[in-house]
Amino acid sequence: MVEVIGVKFRSDGRIYSFSPKGERFAVGSYVIVTTSRGTECGEVASENHNVPDSQIVGQLKEVVRAANQDDLKKMRENREKEKVAFEFCEKKILERGLEMKLVDVEVCFDASKILFFFTADGRVDFRELVKDLAGHFHTRIELRQIGVRDEAKMMGGLGICGQPFCCSRFLSDFQPVSIKMAKEQGLSLNPAKISGTCGRLMCCLKYEQDAYEFLDKVTPRNGSYVDTPEGKGTVVDVSLLTGKLKVQLDGSEGLPITVHRDEINIIRGSKGCKRKPQDNNSDDGQ
Repeated sequence: MVEVIGVKFRSDGRIYSFSPKGERFAVGSYVIVTTSRGTECGEVASENHNVPDSQIVGQLKEVVRAANQDDLKKMRENREKEKVAFEFCEKKILERGLEMKLVDVEVCFDASKILFFFTADGRVDFRELVKDLAGHFHTRIELRQIGVRDEAKMMGGLGICGQPFCCSRFLSDFQPVSIKMAKEQGLSLNPAKISGTCGRLMCCLKYEQDAYEFLDKVTPRNGSYVDTPEGKGTVVDVSLLTGKLKVQLDGSEGLPITVHRDEINIIRGSKGCKRKPQDNNSDDGQ
């Protein structure tokens, strides 16, 4: 086990582990650390705690010291420089007619480099833009193209659930999301209903996938032949989350009965019959 603290460098950024060197740091305080980008001032996102050695990737860097008032002042000045740099860069992008969208600007703590993040549909020749920026700010310039999910994470906003984006709130890394997850969860396959503001499949499809995969294994599918307390019959509808099944009893012309999966015994499963997703053209708002 090794003692670490969690540090983040942007309000919506990933949390990195650093060695506190035996000192204690409270959540919300600021520390000076050395990163691959140089010296940085970051906010403590998680206090001292122990993690297994296996969770440490590469060499664990140490906290240099606690940030003082001068460091915090410098950090605030950098935030103001970022606003100025953003406006100047946007102006130059328009002047040169570049097909790119500026998303965010970061000024390194020691002001030795300014990073400009942008999105674009394809490759962009920004060599002249770099010259404009370097000539104006007299420091190292780096332009970095990012994807639409990264843009949503940086910009923030509200999802269709009414909550702030998960990616800008607590997700440190993007997990793969597939249309298969929507199918297995019985969701509408209408892209407008399962896509986030970024235009990609919603990250929250991943959250419940493990639960759905487990329930799928213990719940009979449509077409399965089962034994219920009221007799034998065929499963005609399934609700994975509630565990309720609608079963058409043998010889019955009435409505199917509703039973829980724990009340039945499977006589013959139905491997080829999958649960149907909701109608793609449904306007029920789900």
